[in-house]
Amino acid sequence: MSAAEHQKPFENRRLLVVSTNYAPELTGIGPYATQLAEHWAASGARTEVLTGMPHYPAWRVDERYRGVWRRAESREGVRVHRRRHYVPPRQTALRRGAFEASVLVHGLLAPPPGRPDAVISQMPSLAGGVIAARLARRHRVPHIPVVQDLMGAAAAQSGIRGGGRAAAVASKAERYALRGAALVGVIHESFVEGVTALGVDPGRIRVVPNWTHVRSPSADRAATRARLGWPEGTPVLLHSGNMGLKQGLDVLVDLARLAPDVRVVLMGDGNQRDGLRARAAGLPNLDFLPPAGADDFTDVLAAADVLAVTQRASVLDMSVPSKLTSYFVSGRPVVASVADEGGTADEVRRSGAGVLVAPEDPAALLAAVRTLAADPGAARALGDHGPRYVAQHLSREAGLARFDALLTEALGDARAGTARAGTARAGTARAGTARGGDARAGDTQGGARR
Repeated sequence: MSAAEHQKPFENRRLLVVSTNYAPELTGIGPYATQLAEHWAASGARTEVLTGMPHYPAWRVDERYRGVWRRAESREGVRVHRRRHYVPPRQTALRRGAFEASVLVHGLLAPPPGRPDAVISQMPSLAGGVIAARLARRHRVPHIPVVQDLMGAAAAQSGIRGGGRAAAVASKAERYALRGAALVGVIHESFVEGVTALGVDPGRIRVVPNWTHVRSPSADRAATRARLGWPEGTPVLLHSGNMGLKQGLDVLVDLARLAPDVRVVLMGDGNQRDGLRARAAGLPNLDFLPPAGADDFTDVLAAADVLAVTQRASVLDMSVPSKLTSYFVSGRPVVASVADEGGTADEVRRSGAGVLVAPEDPAALLAAVRTLAADPGAARALGDHGPRYVAQHLSREAGLARFDALLTEALGDARAGTARAGTARAGTARAGTARGGDARAGDTQGGARR
């Protein structure tokens, strides 16, 4: 392969990425879908994206897109097709079902025009997976779903109202989207068992971890703390990201109530934010911050003393929080209040950048925070593992290269399958010709006999 071919390995390929979340969303899977599509566009592919209106993590449509039914726009060489959908202000199984149904119907009614060479879907969105599977089958091209969350397991484990009934429906949709896929990407090996249980051959599953999509902190830490009103000497425990049911953020409110000398900061948005604010009423040591912008996000993380990742005790194998990659970049120690046997705990152990405590246990979480606050040297040493782990395993270059390999394999398998089918058709035709000759010879002989 020439240097030019190596730089543009997908030149003249047409790729369709289906992801409910996309830029300008800054958290969750949106940044991964965005960077992946832009990378493939830069690799020479004609890359298009079918997505929704920006709404995450606030679960409110971005004001720049309110009232928009459909829109096509170009972003960094990618043609982005947006379709309007319902956005539930609060999460229940019924509301989430309505959200997915609206994404599904509009996406199927108005897909991007033209025939792609491959369809890639980001799944926690059930609708996105089903849309991509349908489009891939219609055009007879490979479908490559990437499992970021298992929504069937999420419905069962997250505590959402009506989740038990929703889990069965979600699992059926996941099974439909995954079973016919050319290859299935999963962001963590803990998902392999769940994906296999949905009927996917383990030989078609590839582990493609998320990468860090944020820059390293650069601002003066003391200056950032002063700007945020965090005095030196006061331990700051910060949680960043979505405020949803599966995060189990009540544990941080309870910790703030136990420890008035510790400042607890919840930075982000989500459908549980209002409920958490109500629960935290009267706690002077608990702050709510809006999501930080891309320019100072990691500076804010680095200004905290300890970073928290929390999950309900029931959350085991359905999610590995994307916030972890950003936490590791910041260089601060992580305390993970999560189930010990889940994928999140595996990732924290592997990084060496944090400690694990029992989920939904504010006293255990507080004890870990106090231990780290009392020994800044040990906390710093623990946090230093994060950037090293990112450099070795979670760099953007490594992550995108894994996706390149996934796409190359799927396209190669498709070409091989087409070649085999062509050979089979040619063989059938030759056999038919031979049989036809035999039949005609028999007819001649029969006529002679007659």
